[in-house]
Order: sequence, then structure tokens, then C-alpha cells
Amino acid sequence: MDLYGDYIYKNKSSWAEYFDYPIYLFGITMYIAFFSIYVLNYKVLCPLTLSRKHIVKFSIGIIALAFLFAGIRYLLEEVMLYAITGRHNYAERTRHFGYYVFDNSYYASKSLLFSTAMYLFFRFIDNKDTLHQLKIENKKSELQLLKSQLSPHFLFNTLNSFYSELIESQPKTAADIHRLSDLLRFVTYEAQYDNIRLDKDLKFIEDYIYFFQKRYEDNLSVNYEVNGVVSDQEVPAMLLIHFVENVFKHGIVNDISSPATITISVLPEALEINTKNKVTTSEHYAASGIGYTSIQKRLRALFKNNFTLHKTEEKPYFQAYLKIPL
Repeated sequence: MDLYGDYIYKNKSSWAEYFDYPIYLFGITMYIAFFSIYVLNYKVLCPLTLSRKHIVKFSIGIIALAFLFAGIRYLLEEVMLYAITGRHNYAERTRHFGYYVFDNSYYASKSLLFSTAMYLFFRFIDNKDTLHQLKIENKKSELQLLKSQLSPHFLFNTLNSFYSELIESQPKTAADIHRLSDLLRFVTYEAQYDNIRLDKDLKFIEDYIYFFQKRYEDNLSVNYEVNGVVSDQEVPAMLLIHFVENVFKHGIVNDISSPATITISVLPEALEINTKNKVTTSEHYAASGIGYTSIQKRLRALFKNNFTLHKTEEKPYFQAYLKIPL
């Protein structure tokens, strides 16, 4: 910038004039003093004081560095360069302590301001990145906590249903045991991931409904339907099962005159699930079970406001609807 300023304002005719000896050497000493103070402030003073909010110590350090700037420049120009060139940079009348320090405080201030500003800027970037990582870890912890409330709840319900079936009729078949093992394996392993493949999740729901069919035999009245093309889409683990589980847990699923419905629609860029079922007059459906609030918290953590979730309760029917992006 100094060279560019000389080009603009001093109208020098050749490059040789930019490196006029020994004027050029005095310019080098200024840069050495400038960057020496810059590095000391950026690497030493700011980390030791500003990072710990020691403003008073930082202020004292700034004053000390301003004196040091003058000392470095005096040593380089008025001692070393004078011994080489026989020329002083400052005139005799300005080469005393008070004026010399006062004059150089202006040049030192630029170095100190620039280095402090750069330190605070990169500190801000680092803190912002750290805060972002903390938010990510916090959301992951929140999701794991909410998922831990879902998985054991469903697992115990399934085991209880299967136990009730075994205790009455002893229908031990290899196919049922295999299917149950798949179901338990899904809850134990697949549910630990943040996202799972949609086809696996739908298979899990089918297995879940299958065991209720075994429990109710021919009395189960639930219409389950999947619309759209299922390929390699991914959905949050143990999310859809919440709506399916609430139908079976809180709804009437053995009334042929009023069957429960579970409809999952796979759209090009979204997934919808719509459930409707009849509930008993004594059941406070919306406030019971795992709850609407937990699912809402998880959806906010995952999608912010990019989802649609609502419920309607017109006795004796309850309807829930969810739409999430794929």
C-alpha cells in the first residue's frame, strides 16, 4: 500500500525510485516494528487477556506494546541503521524520548487496532462454529432421549401382546418367532440411527400390525394402506410408528362398523401419514400415551418449521395428520 501510495501521489518515474537507498531501509524497519507488535498482540496479549475478559490487563498490555513499538523502531533506525548509513530518520530536535514515543504511538495504534480486530473476528468465527457444533450435539441428545422414550414403550407393548397370545393357545410357529425376532432386531439396532430407509420402516409397521392381527384373530378392523412409490427414501427412525401405535393403544380396532384407517402417502418430496380411529368416551386420547408434545419437540428438532402436524378430536373419532419432507 505504501508503494501504491507513492505511485499515486508522488509521481515517481521509475521503479528504482521506489527503492531509494537508504530511505527504503527505514521503510523496512517500520514494517518490522509493525508486524512484531501485530504478532505479539495477536498471539500473546489478546489470548491471555481478551479471551479471559481481563480488560484492564489488556489495556495495560496495549500501552506496553506501544512503548515497545517505539523501542523496536528506535533500535532499528536510530542505532543499527545509523551505524550503517550514518543517517537518522528523526531530526535532532524530535529525537528525544517524549516526542519519539508520542509520535510512534500513532503508528503503533494501527498495528494494535488491526491485530485486535482480526483476533476478535476469528474468535467470533471459532465461537460461532463451536456454538453450532454444540447445538448439533444438543439436538442429537434431545432426539436420542425422545427416541429412548419411544422404543422401549413399543417393545414392551409388543412383548405383552405376544405373551397374551402364547398364554392362551400356545401357537408357537417358526414364522411368528422369526417375524418377532425381525421386529425386535429393528427396534434394537435400526432405531439407533437418526434416519432409516422407508421400506424398512414400512416393513416394521407391517410386522407390528401383523401381531395385532394374531392377537385379535378375525376381529381386527384396521385398514392399512400405502400409496406412492417406495424406493430408497429415508425417514426419521421410530417416527411413523408413533401414529400407528396410538391407533392400536388408544383406539377401538375391533369395530367392523367403524374400522380404523392408517394411510401413508409417499409423494415426490414429502411423506404423509393420516390416521383415524374411534375412541371410547372415557379416553382422553390426545393427552395420553407417549404424547403429542414429545413428537412435536422431535419434529421441531429435525425439521424446524418445515413440517405439518395437527390432530382433530370429534368424539368418538380422533384423527392425526403428519407431513414431513423427504
